[in-house]
This record gives sequence, structure tokens and C-alpha cells, in this order.
Amino acid sequence: MPTSDLSSRHSVQDLASHFAPAGAYVELDRLIGCRFLCSQLNINTIKPSKALLSGPVKTRFKGRGMEFEEVRLYQPGDDIRTIDWRVTARTQVPHTKIYKEERERPIFVLVDQRSSMFFGSRVCFKSVYAAHLAAMLGWMAIGQNDRIGALIASDTQHHDVRPRRSKHAQLELLHGLVAANHGLTAPFAEQSQPLEEILKEAQRIVRPGNALLVISDFHDFSDNCAKQLHLLSRHCDLTLFHVYDAMEAHLPTHDQLTVSNGLERLVLNTRSKAVQQAFDAQFSHRRQQLQKCADGLAIALVDAPAHESPSDLLRAVYGRQDRRMGGRR
Repeated sequence: MPTSDLSSRHSVQDLASHFAPAGAYVELDRLIGCRFLCSQLNINTIKPSKALLSGPVKTRFKGRGMEFEEVRLYQPGDDIRTIDWRVTARTQVPHTKIYKEERERPIFVLVDQRSSMFFGSRVCFKSVYAAHLAAMLGWMAIGQNDRIGALIASDTQHHDVRPRRSKHAQLELLHGLVAANHGLTAPFAEQSQPLEEILKEAQRIVRPGNALLVISDFHDFSDNCAKQLHLLSRHCDLTLFHVYDAMEAHLPTHDQLTVSNGLERLVLNTRSKAVQQAFDAQFSHRRQQLQKCADGLAIALVDAPAHESPSDLLRAVYGRQDRRMGGRR
């Protein structure tokens, strides 16, 4: 059914509710249905594209584009078809018209589906929320005719989708998300590849000029991760989506909270101010580390609480075409 037909029968609120993330595991039909929620949104860029292929994205590169940039003195090697004959006749010195060149900007999504993401206290698990964000970003890329690629990281392996300008690439991304998500069984693992190694793998796969969108809870963020992000930001338009659960940011004020890892059990007195402050300080410290890294690299950091609507989040970030990313910091 065409998007316009479906939209005419259902309001945006109804669609958002029907395809919203829910529960502990993601559903393929909900990921497919996400395409109806982001048809009017475009993924904006912050840095100029460094891709070599021509495309619809404006860059700071000078070339034979459609948007006029400036007139300068003719230089050996300039195309004679770009000579500005009026200025040349008036000054008696050859001048050349320079245009902004348009180049391709592939979209690459890095999605964390490790065990730490298998947790949630309200609407859905972080892993489910991250999968919906990735799916919607993929549909947005397809909608604006960009190539879409992905790196889906689990505890022991990763699945990469080579950037392609087709719905087949998007469907491969969705199936990869479902497979990785349904492989999760507990919020902890005996062995899990660190975020640093995942970012190193992204450096190997992601090409210069790509827009790299990293979706993770960043639970093991470190100085080494910051170094890897610095290397990525030199060549990519980098954006970080910090997914977290409400309980991770602030403990509920019950009398007692029982926590278990399946082997041991710990009872916390959550009414204790010392416990509350220590817990909140741990989350705040990691958030401050991320913000400091993002500010230092001049990249966007978007808060993505898993109990809120992903469509509302993306609409707030990408809703206005003249607005840069990172509106929610």
C-alpha cells in the first residue's frame, strides 16, 4: 500500500503507536512499518562530503555544480566553459566562475546490540529502541536517495551491510537487526567485544564522506573510544545517539530494590541518599565524558531515552531542514 494511502487512513499518532518499539525483542513488521513515520524527514549533514562520487549533497568542494560560489582569476587548467565573459570583458583579464560541487553522501549506521543493551524498565529494552532508531534512519536515507550501509555489533561478532542505494540494503539491515536482537538472552555476557574494537572495525569499513550514525548505550566508553571517534570524525560526518533507560539515569524511590545477575542477588535501599547519589553520579560521569568528547570533536550528541518515541526524537532532530543535528543535547 502506498505511503500516501496509508497516511490518509491513519493519523501520524496512530501510526507511531502501531509501529512503536515495545517489549524485549524487536519485530520485523514493526521495523518495516517505520518507513511511514519518517517520510518527510531528511538526514542533514554538518561537515562537507568527502565522497568521490557525484550526488545530491552540497559540499565545500569547488567544481562544476549548480550553485554559484564565486568569480576568480582564470588559472591554468580551468575549464574554458566556465569563463565569465562579462567580467573578462570588463576587466580585460580572464575570470572563471566557480560553483559548489554536489557529491554523494552515503549513510552508515553503527548499531550496538550487545548484552548491555538487553535491558529496559518501561516501554521497551534499549536493544529494541536502538533497532527502531536504526531502521528509521535507514528509511530516511532511502527516502532521500542516499546509499545505506550498516555495522551491527553483537557480543561476539558483527554483521556489516555494504552501502547500496536500494531497498535490498535496507531489508538486509532490518533482517540483521532482528537476528542480532533475538540472539540476546541476558543483560550480561561472559565475553563481549568492547566498544573500542567496534569503532576500530568501523574505521576499516566506513569510507571518507560517509555520514556515520552511532547508536549505543556507550556503557564501556573510555578514552580509547574517544580516540577512535576522533579518527572517524576526521573523515566522516559523525553523530552519536546515546540510548539509555530511565532507571539507569535515576533509581526509583522504592524501599528496596533487588538486583540479580542470575548467580548473585543484591538488595539496595533506594531511599538512601548515599545510594541515590552514587548511582546518579555514575550515569552523569559517563554522560559528561560523552559530551566532552562530542564538544571537543564538534560532533552531534543526541540523547535517546528508550521510554520516549523514536519518531518524536528524530522529528525533533531532523524535522527542520535548516536545522543542524544535535538539537537535543
